[in-house]
Amino acid sequence: MFPFKTAALLLAMAALLLPERTFSQEKLTLEEAIRIGLEKNYDIRIADRQEDIASNNVTLGNAGFLPAVDARATRVFSENNSKQEFVARPDQIRKGASSNNLNSSVNLNWVIFDGLGMFINYDRLKALEKSGDLFTKQVVENTLAAIAVNYFEVVQQAQKIEALQDAIAISEARVEIAEAQYEVGVSPKVEILRAQVDYNADRSELLLQQEALQNAKIDLNQLLGRDPNINFVVTDSIVVDPTLTFGESSNSLLASNPLLQRLELNRRIAMLDVRSIRASRFPTVGVTSAYNFSRSQSEPLNDFMSRFSRNYGFNYGLTVSLPIFNGFNINRLSQNARINQEVVELEFQQEQIRLESELARAYSLYLNRLEILKLEEFNVKLAQENSKIALERFRLGLLTAIELREAQRNELVASNRLIDIQYQAKTAEIEIKRLTRSLIQEDQQ
Repeated sequence: MFPFKTAALLLAMAALLLPERTFSQEKLTLEEAIRIGLEKNYDIRIADRQEDIASNNVTLGNAGFLPAVDARATRVFSENNSKQEFVARPDQIRKGASSNNLNSSVNLNWVIFDGLGMFINYDRLKALEKSGDLFTKQVVENTLAAIAVNYFEVVQQAQKIEALQDAIAISEARVEIAEAQYEVGVSPKVEILRAQVDYNADRSELLLQQEALQNAKIDLNQLLGRDPNINFVVTDSIVVDPTLTFGESSNSLLASNPLLQRLELNRRIAMLDVRSIRASRFPTVGVTSAYNFSRSQSEPLNDFMSRFSRNYGFNYGLTVSLPIFNGFNINRLSQNARINQEVVELEFQQEQIRLESELARAYSLYLNRLEILKLEEFNVKLAQENSKIALERFRLGLLTAIELREAQRNELVASNRLIDIQYQAKTAEIEIKRLTRSLIQEDQQ
């Protein structure tokens, strides 16, 4: 027989060989996890930079209010060979006649009226900036919810390990009792073997649960934007808020959900697109001006050509353009803009119904899990008490090993069921708060 104490010693030695899993672990609270996530999560950082781009685009120049000024300069060197034949005088042949030409100008073009299109463009840029801000808030909200859910998943897996450790403690006691009874001759060896088989099965289940815990930690580290191998110990427990009400949640959904706000903003952007197409039907009036300078120096090819010339000066004027016919493209664009406005309206209504349905499902799950939670808490107390009594009765020889094992498994199943219900109720609570944006408000507080 392989002694139980020797197995326990080997397990302790194996634990010492894995110091990164048992010692020097970071203690991680939910608040600290959220702080790290807000600082390092890649989705939040990307959304924040995209918001900066939308903010940078809100300028008068980008909207078309400001003039465009550009300067140009060219300088050309050339050498020419020529031959000219005349009727009344001798032919002229010239080789290697060089020239040096310089041209420069400063040009100004300024649209001063385009059917109010520049004002519409500026409003559209500001709406896109606001949309970028709402998108960032949406990403932050979703990330906070994901961090909270993954954090409590780590708590869930850790609690299941504790429940398994309690079950293993009973299995250890059972092995010790079976060995003691065998030594005094009141129990056959088969009871020791059966007890050790069950003990090894519990240990195997513990190893699988430790793997699930490690995977949950890796997922949380990924959300926090840090090394997945960082080990930590969660310090918060799963405590469900039982005070949420559906009426307040539904009102908050319509008033503050950033996704709905973005879709509402998209309706305004679609309306601005329609106005922008209409503005293109009006005439465009612009101011144009330029300062020009040119200089030419060359070896004349004949007696009638100048050796040097220079011109400089400026010009100014107005330009007016009016679209008369462009293949009915303005009509086509106007129709498409109105259709897109209807599509955006339908998307808003669709998303509103979808979010209301998600909220209703989450609240139904939340209420159901709160009711089940009360029953499971009571069941765990009963199962724990029954397990303690069964172990004492087994110690006194009043209970069979099979009956003790059944009581032990009942306690484990009840504990795991309670942990699962707590996690499900908490995730439903987090989902309700995510949909109603109260999750961000709690974090800000």
